[in-house]
Amino acid sequence: MAIMKYAFRRPAFSAWRDLDEAPNRLGRLFDDTALFPGAREGHWIPPVSVAENVDALTLTAELPGLKEEDISIELENNVLTISGEKVETRTEDDEEARYHIWERSFGSFSRSFTLPRTVDGSDVEATFEGGVLSIKLPKVSESKGRRIEIKK
Repeated sequence: MAIMKYAFRRPAFSAWRDLDEAPNRLGRLFDDTALFPGAREGHWIPPVSVAENVDALTLTAELPGLKEEDISIELENNVLTISGEKVETRTEDDEEARYHIWERSFGSFSRSFTLPRTVDGSDVEATFEGGVLSIKLPKVSESKGRRIEIKK
């Protein structure tokens, strides 16, 4: 049985056809293989989020299928680098299994972030739970601001 991706098709005379095709053209332009050559050849880029509150920045990265020992976190010259490797789980010599779709990513990765000068690099904490890496980057006390009272 062949599995094919469903594609809605409008009639050839549709005035909306060009608009319908625009996202597909843009999607191909910004496909990870166009922006990151080799992305399908053993490199991948984990998605991250960065949140900020009064006390700290928190960076979270999705790293499914990895263990704590597969991840390296380094901070040097105010540049935070997260790197590691996700090992491919399928085997090419398995005669009984035929893969129809393989969208899972694997291979080595590295992400670097230049931290603002307001981050205190000496007190960074990292946790890893359920495939999500969380790095808490506390701010220096001078950057938090303070309220100044007016003297009477």
